[in-house]
Amino acid sequence: MSSTIILIHGLWLTPRSWEGWKARFEARGHTVLAPAWPGMEGEVEALRADPSVMNGLGIGEVVDHYDEIIRRLPTQPVIMGHSTGGLVTELLLDRGLGSAGVALSPAPVKGVLRLPFTLLRCIFPVLRNPANKNKTFAMTPKQFHYAFTNTMNDDDAQAAYERYAVAGPGRVAFQGAFANFNPHAANKVDFHKDDRPPLLVIGNSEDHTIPASVSKEAATRLGRSKAEVQYKEFVGRPHFTAGAPGWEAVADYALDWAIRHTSAASSHN
Repeated sequence: MSSTIILIHGLWLTPRSWEGWKARFEARGHTVLAPAWPGMEGEVEALRADPSVMNGLGIGEVVDHYDEIIRRLPTQPVIMGHSTGGLVTELLLDRGLGSAGVALSPAPVKGVLRLPFTLLRCIFPVLRNPANKNKTFAMTPKQFHYAFTNTMNDDDAQAAYERYAVAGPGRVAFQGAFANFNPHAANKVDFHKDDRPPLLVIGNSEDHTIPASVSKEAATRLGRSKAEVQYKEFVGRPHFTAGAPGWEAVADYALDWAIRHTSAASSHN
């Protein structure tokens, strides 16, 4: 069965991070869209030269952007997102959008309380300066290696940094970090929403930015409803889900799960 698939990138990355997944899914006959966050439509090199287009960009604007794209489609797509894109996926499903969703190492929704040391180490460089809230923050190669490519050798990690890494809007990091103290947080979902489309949450055992325990807690909390929520953990993988060696197995698992659950949901309608 052919489907439309929306791929949503995460913070510090662009749609280029999905290049392997997009080609792989298209080779299987699916229509694949990988739109950029608003203002991030340029190539990696252009965004590095002038990251100011992302100044002040927040979670709400990103979710609304993809909401608008999805509502223009003739049928509901499968939604897959990585990191902050995984959070956006969960927020879109909470709005009733998508035929099924896959959240890969999703940034926490409001109510996920686990804050492992490695996660704090990844975001602290952004949060330590309040001026970063309305600006962008670029990781150094060393920071990117720790946060995204910690299982990869130095040369491969540097190559990934050069090809994929961009500055990210600080406001997104601040909104996520302080969500549990904000009653109107932009990343709030209804944990008890029974008609949410099926959701798969994927965690990675060696992920520093969103440790597997955080992904698992998200699946547990979202699973409090009667909606379909499953958790899958991949051993030995870092946060750079879409590009670290062995990504093909993750992509195939995610796609097969989504198509299977989209079909199951359709058969019950």
